[in-house]
Amino acid sequence: MHTIAIGCDPNAKGFKEQLMEHLKTRGYEVEDFGSEDVIYANTAEAVAKAVASGKYDRGILLCGTGLGMSIAANKIKGAYAALITDCYSAERARKSNNANIACLGAFTIGISLAKALVDVFLQSEYVDGTSSAPKVARIVELDMHK
Repeated sequence: MHTIAIGCDPNAKGFKEQLMEHLKTRGYEVEDFGSEDVIYANTAEAVAKAVASGKYDRGILLCGTGLGMSIAANKIKGAYAALITDCYSAERARKSNNANIACLGAFTIGISLAKALVDVFLQSEYVDGTSSAPKVARIVELDMHK
């Protein structure tokens, strides 16, 4: 079972709390990285560093759209954040791109969809050796230049 680091900005606090409860009922170990910092990049950095270090298997970041969190998290070496808005993207973020952080928007999707997206993201796994492997290897190579 995955350990999950989760954080948000104040706009998504209630959304985060509902997702945390959902994840806990699914048996995930969840660490809350907060929701009080209006400078969401600080929360994104904390979650991204925790995931990139290997302390947590996956991360979830929430803000109004998920866009700012994904941009900020992707500045951290070893963090691969993907904005997910539909089940196919949630699955492919993992299976094709080896993303380790899901970003969602509390103002752009409902909580029912968010729960479904997080479930798909966490249940999907990257498989090395597929046609995606050279693409992911190139992403990691680019990451090494940060």
